[in-house]
Amino acid sequence: MIGSPLGPLLRRHRGAGSAQATIDDLGTPLTGVTFVVVDLETTGGSAQTDAITEIGAVKVRGGEVVGEFGTLVDPGRAIPPFISVLTGITSTMVATAPRIEAVLPHFLEFARGAVLVAHNAPFDVGFLKAACAAAGTGWPPAAVVDTAVLARRLLTRDEVPNCKLGTLAPFFSASTTPTHRALDDARATVDVLHGLLERLGPLGVTSLEELTGLTRQVDPERRRKRHLAEHVPHGPGVYVFRGPGDEPLYVGTSTDLRSRVRSYFTAGEQRSRMTEMVGLAQRVESLPCAHDLEAAVRELRLISQHKPRYNRRSRFPERVLWVRLTDEPFPRLSVVRRVVPGTGTFLGPFADRRAADAAVAAVHDAVPLRQCGGRLVPSPTHPGCALAGMGRCGAPCTGAQSREEYAATAEVFATAVSADPGRLCAPLLARVDRLAGLGRFEDAAVLRDRVAVLVRALRRRQRLALLAEVPELTLARPDGAGGWALSVIRRGRLVAAGVAVRGTPVRTHLQLLKATAETVTAPAGELAASVEETELVLRWMEKPGTRLVEVTGTLACRVPGTGGLRGFLERVDAGRSARDPFGERDGGGPTRARPDRVRGAGGRGRRAALASPV
Repeated sequence: MIGSPLGPLLRRHRGAGSAQATIDDLGTPLTGVTFVVVDLETTGGSAQTDAITEIGAVKVRGGEVVGEFGTLVDPGRAIPPFISVLTGITSTMVATAPRIEAVLPHFLEFARGAVLVAHNAPFDVGFLKAACAAAGTGWPPAAVVDTAVLARRLLTRDEVPNCKLGTLAPFFSASTTPTHRALDDARATVDVLHGLLERLGPLGVTSLEELTGLTRQVDPERRRKRHLAEHVPHGPGVYVFRGPGDEPLYVGTSTDLRSRVRSYFTAGEQRSRMTEMVGLAQRVESLPCAHDLEAAVRELRLISQHKPRYNRRSRFPERVLWVRLTDEPFPRLSVVRRVVPGTGTFLGPFADRRAADAAVAAVHDAVPLRQCGGRLVPSPTHPGCALAGMGRCGAPCTGAQSREEYAATAEVFATAVSADPGRLCAPLLARVDRLAGLGRFEDAAVLRDRVAVLVRALRRRQRLALLAEVPELTLARPDGAGGWALSVIRRGRLVAAGVAVRGTPVRTHLQLLKATAETVTAPAGELAASVEETELVLRWMEKPGTRLVEVTGTLACRVPGTGGLRGFLERVDAGRSARDPFGERDGGGPTRARPDRVRGAGGRGRRAALASPV
């Protein structure tokens, strides 16, 4: 529904009406969730000063045990006698056990992708997080269910006097008695978990989101507003929370609008600004879309148009910066906010002034462009400047460099932006290696980071140029149901989107889309959309399975492009996570603390752009 003419058309393309929603549509069904129930034994009660002595874990899915994990752990210190009396674990028992650094990777692999369950979860999870931090290992994002808190929500004092594991295990007829040994306690907690889950059915709690919400308090005012999500449909699209004056408060996107909007009225949403936003919201507007690309584009345009107060991560096109090589007899670099065709060569965009200045500094390190301001009039009587004396400027102000000679210097930058960064970047990379070889690692790191900013900007600019030069491009992706998600792109702008359902002719749908698509007014060779929108299109185009259906004009990478510098950027990223940024790495990158949102190089042929544009 990009552009007003597409509403009725897309309703036809999405196929016959909507189906009755099932209970599983309301969230992640508990029947398909994998739980890893974990229990720890430690040398004491503080995650900062004490250590783990034993880990026990049981993996369950659909009420069945599918795996167990248990091991003693050498805490690297003596176990206090009172702990040995409580757990039965002595210093002698753990003397030959592995250290926590060796155990953690195996446990994290065992628990990968599962929901963690523990009795008094802050204790166990706190020790695991502290161990990961000490080992330099990222703690993976995972939902956590605390059976102690869940029991307090579901059981009364008439049923159990307290919610200790030793009390709950016999109440739920656990097959294993808690013994203060990790694996035994984890097995007992599994039976307690299953007993508690049986009590959730009559309460209508059937999804993981509702289960985790029970372990946190929900603001009553937020819960009372759940009715705002009643009319929201399933499927991809954009949602807009509107305030008392019907003003947009927050704009978001989802592949399942109903499930996402409902989550704002549960305890699963803990962000303070979202709590404040929901308190102000009076209604939720839903804008169904044909597929995820249309939803992402509409979200971007709405944020840019309305600038909602609660979209802190909003991307406003007017805030980006560009580096411009001016169009004058002796051009120079300047940082500007707008691209005006015909006024010079533009590199960017840059997110902030710091990045733009780093790129400018890198260019000045590579080629002797003048850094003085204003219009330059050569004069033999001009004394020159300090940069000329240092050999970092050809001194055109004194007449020492002719207009033609200076133009050849400026052409190095222009050529790098359009196609070939070799002459611009080669001397910079050589200097980085030279500084590192001399042991001047700090100086080398500063220059390296400047060059990385410059190379990324060059790559970004050349990627954008791919679509800026294409009058019309038609893309198709499988929709997962036997049909095709269709997108029509003009000068980098999404002008039409639809879905050809299974069994219907794709070409017919494309002709209908094109007939009602938005008309762009951008001049030839210029983008008709914001940089952010064009990059969304590029990422959708690069996804595996995307088909190029039709193209008007030429879709091609500029050669050689920045493909030859991909290895340099990979080394920079690896070096930042290593102690020695110039050292060799014998393994992969560090474990990520959180996954990539969406919501993650150089080609040398005319069609290389579709597979991996630079």
